Order: sequence, then C-alpha cells, then structure tokens
Amino acid sequence: MRGLRPLTTAGARRRTEALLLAFVVLITVGGHACVGLSMTGELPAELPKFAISMTLLALVGHLAVRRFAAYADPLVLPLTFLLSGIGLVLLARLDPTYLERWPKAGTTAPNQLLWTVVGTAACIGILMLLRDHRHLQRFIYITMLVALALLTAPVFFGADMYGAKRWIIIGGQSLQPGEFVKIMISVFFAGYLVVHRDSLSLTGRKLLGMRLPPMRQLGPIITVWIISLLVLVFERDLGTSLIFFGVFVVMLYVATERTSWIVCGLLMAALGAFVVGSTEPHVKGRVAAWLDPLAIYLPPEQRPPGMVSDQSAQALFSFGSGGITGTGLGRGHPELIGFAGRSDFILTTIGEELGLAGVMVVLVLYGLLVQRGLRMALGARDPFGKLLAVGLSAALALQVFVVAGGVTGLIPLTGKALPFLAKGGSSLVANWIMVALLLRISDSAERQREADARGPVETTITPVVAAPSASAGQR
Repeated sequence: MRGLRPLTTAGARRRTEALLLAFVVLITVGGHACVGLSMTGELPAELPKFAISMTLLALVGHLAVRRFAAYADPLVLPLTFLLSGIGLVLLARLDPTYLERWPKAGTTAPNQLLWTVVGTAACIGILMLLRDHRHLQRFIYITMLVALALLTAPVFFGADMYGAKRWIIIGGQSLQPGEFVKIMISVFFAGYLVVHRDSLSLTGRKLLGMRLPPMRQLGPIITVWIISLLVLVFERDLGTSLIFFGVFVVMLYVATERTSWIVCGLLMAALGAFVVGSTEPHVKGRVAAWLDPLAIYLPPEQRPPGMVSDQSAQALFSFGSGGITGTGLGRGHPELIGFAGRSDFILTTIGEELGLAGVMVVLVLYGLLVQRGLRMALGARDPFGKLLAVGLSAALALQVFVVAGGVTGLIPLTGKALPFLAKGGSSLVANWIMVALLLRISDSAERQREADARGPVETTITPVVAAPSASAGQR
C-alpha cells in the first residue's frame, strides 16, 4: 500500500503567517518609536515593554493557530495584529495630548493593550473549544434569544453617555452589548437562512422584472426592521441599528440571490431613517450636523435645531490640514475634536497626521480583511459556513463604513468605534471573536479542499503466486 503524499499547504501557510507577523511587529514598534521621537525627541520609556508585548502576542497567536487551525488563512491574523498595533500607536500618541489639555482624561493605551491581550486570549479559546463551526448551527435560536436580551438590556439597565444609551455599567466598567450582538445575529441568520432559503427564493410574484417576496415570507425582514427601529428610538444608537439591519439584508440576498430583497431592504431602511430622523431629537441633530457641519459656528439662535457639537466641522478641518502626506505623527491637533478623538474620530488623527495616504492604507487593510472573509465564504463547502463568513465580513465592512462615512461627512455620525483602532474593550474583544470564527471557517474549508485534492488512497495489488506442490515435483 502506498502512503499519502506529504501535506504542504498547512506548513506553507503558517510560514507565510509567521513572516508577516514579524513584519507587523517591526512596523508597530517602529511607529511607537516614531511617536516618541516626534513628540519629545526621545524614545518612549515604555518602548521595550510595548515591543515585548507585541512580540509575545504575535508569537502566542501564531502558535495557537498553528496548533488548532493549521490550514487557516495566513493573512487574517497579521492584518488583525497590524490594525490593533496601529490603534495602540495612535492611542499612545493621543494620551499625552489629552492629559495636557484635560489632566483628568487619563491614559487609554495601557488599557487598550490589556484588552488586546484579552481579545487574543478569547480568539485562542474559541479556536481551542470550537473545533467545527457547524456546531453553532445547533444553537441558533438560543443565540438569537441571548442577542435580543443583550440588545434590549441598555434600554432598562443602560447608562446614557454621549447622547446614546448603548452602555451597561458592570463593576465600574462599561460594556457595549451591541458589539457582541452583531456576531450572534450573524450566527442566527446563517442557520435560519440555510433552513428557509428555498421558500424565500422560489416563491413570489413578478413585478417590473423582479420577483417580489411573498407576504408570508416578509415576516422575518419586517421583524428585524421593527427591532432596528426600536433600538434606534430607545437607545438612540444609529450605528447598531444600521449594522443589525444591513447584515440581515446582505445575508438574505446572498442566500436567495434575489434583487427584490435588496430593494425591499433599502426602501425599509430609508423609510425608517426618515421617520426616526424627523422625530428623534438626537438623531435629528446628527442629521443637521451632517447637512451643514459649519452651521455650529453661527449664533445659537441661527443654528439648526438639535445641533450642539462641532466635531463634524473639526473633522473636516483635520482632513483638510493633513493633505496627501499629513503633518507627521505627533504634529497635529486631534485634541480639538474633544473626547471622541480616541473613539470613532480616531480616523481624523490618521487623516491629519498621516494624510490621505495613511487613511487609504487603513481602509485598504480593512478591505483586505473583508476580502479574506468573503474568500472564505467562497471556499466553504457547507451552506452554514458560507453564510456565516458572509455575515461576519458584512458586519465588519458595515461598521467600518458607518464610522468612516460619518467622520468624513458621507453619512450622519453614528458613534460606533472603529474596529481594532479605537479605544474600547467591548469592540476589541468582539472583533477578535469574529476573527476566531473566520479562522475556524477557513481552516475547515482548506482541510476539505486539501483532502479532495489528495483523492483516495492509492493501492497496488501484488499477485500471489502459489507454491509448487509436492506431487508436481514428483512428476
């Protein structure tokens, strides 16, 4: 019997990942050093600690993937660490400026590094415990119940901060349940659409060349639409409601391949945004700031109703002063934006100090991460894995869009954190969990592809020659 050919895909992928992670560590440590040299003329005192921390995190993450997901995509982990490292560098740059202007502002870079450790540990834990992503399909309804409980919890137990009610205070620490809900709804929708895909795609009447979904099948999308509106009204959380509804519409379109679902989704989103934007004062103020950000500098009696912040205007000034190549790390004035400069408006720091080139690099990194997720969806052999990868990738893409779009003035501000870059433990841990699920789907798909490429075990049959008998020898 001839043995199987040696496996080479897993080893090649992990070697590529190791080289990219080493390059990521060099980039982030170099960026941290540049911040210190630019702001004080000396290397930062915490540079050795930062270098050791990034090296150990990258090494532990790589070894965990090599052990528990050896066939996983080799770009996902380096891209994630690079975005997290850039975020740590930017927060280390912003901390001294904020402390100088607001002595009680505190530092965020050490806490963000700690949350990066927690997020990496959560990613490793999921890879260890979840050996097959299809196990999640057994618990889709439980997952959705938990997601709804988390989504509505801020309405009853949440703290009203920065104009929105999306946080829960536990033991002195704030938690954003919505960051974890986007993962849970992706799991639920993937399992639900696998079961009901045929009924959603093969029925309905045609109108203007499109097959409209039947009314009895509009129930799920109407339910999700109503929940999104309730979140928007009671929690004043525009970003979460957009991501929640957008992920469902994207997954529904991918599962059914029917344009009518996209049309229905866009019409319902536009209707809901119009109604809530016209009635909810907080959302109405953000729409007014989006339409005319410079109106904040008018006399109070001439400003649009509900307009109270100059953050949108200051963001435009930051992008304008940065130009193509930026002013240089540590040479801008991101503190003029206020407290939000370390959350969703951290992108303006990149635009001001690294210029349009820096913004494009960050957006390309996000685009690559989303592209790898969609590539996993194409390679997955099971329908649940395909839809789950699409849902997770769509959630990441939509969050980047609503944050970057709001900061640059493309859409109204949403207040969501920019994934991996902005401060926030809930967002960071949730996004690392998302990365773990993508790695697991990628590992499963590549293992199956490798097994199919090897084919069945080859065997060689050796004919058996009978020994001559004693009587034959006598003749």
